Amino acid sequence: MVPPVTVLEVIQRSADFLTKKGVDSPRLQAELLLAHRLKLPRMKLYLNFEQKLTDAELSEVRELVQRRGRREPLQQIVGSTSFCGLEIAVNRHVLVPRPETELLAERGWEFLKNARGKAGTKETEETEGPTGTRAALDFGTGSGCLAIALAIKNLQAHIWALDQSSEALEIARQNASRHGVTDRIQFLQSKGLSALSPEQRFDLIISNPPYIPSGEIAALQPEVHDYEPKEALDGGADGLDFYRMLGAEARPFLQKEGRMMLEFGAGQADALRQIFESQNWIVESIVEDYNQHPRIVILKHGQFPN
Repeated sequence: MVPPVTVLEVIQRSADFLTKKGVDSPRLQAELLLAHRLKLPRMKLYLNFEQKLTDAELSEVRELVQRRGRREPLQQIVGSTSFCGLEIAVNRHVLVPRPETELLAERGWEFLKNARGKAGTKETEETEGPTGTRAALDFGTGSGCLAIALAIKNLQAHIWALDQSSEALEIARQNASRHGVTDRIQFLQSKGLSALSPEQRFDLIISNPPYIPSGEIAALQPEVHDYEPKEALDGGADGLDFYRMLGAEARPFLQKEGRMMLEFGAGQADALRQIFESQNWIVESIVEDYNQHPRIVILKHGQFPN
């Protein structure tokens, strides 16, 4: 008879297996997978190293570890990730939210708190004061993480969240329901900004658009190029197609004193500045991420469109 296997033994064997498969932080990944299966906080594993696993538990943990060894993202295996302290469900139809995007959310909700407050239409542009409803547009919402964070941090905010993927919108709606903000987020399937009506106006337009150059996608980590949706990654030949589109098409939808905030990739800041300045935007600031890399461009109107 094979002796029972302990928590510590499972962690060690799983970490060794993941190391051979080239997975980053293999010990941490092994612990997180085991904690997920046992429904325990990860740190409680350390108090239960000698606990024996049942045959059923061992079989299920083995399957989870094998999936991770095939480089399926941990977040997709466990079905969720944390974003701005919120549990966000993810699957293969949406990008896994990155820590850098939390900074974009923080900048967005801080701006909305101080915005004049509009009701989201041209007619209210001159009529509502600072206590009015804030209106924000999340372009390419994916899992809905940005829209949901904005809605939770700004109780008077109404968010329009666009995505071309019906599968992504389905999981975004599930996330909004989980966090009780479905009444303040309108999810729309849209190619570009086509689903918006001409009279809509927003205090904030925010997006983490696709920005990977097409030719670089194949070289990304397997967790990304094999498991995340290509349409959420591929930004065209130079990675900047969606910025050109937003620069050309978003201005009529942005309030006079509004801001557009966009996340971007490494080495793209100078090119983006040239693109937006040529389209009559003012680059108010370039924000660095927590690793001191340029990551977010904040834009305002140059000459306000009539």
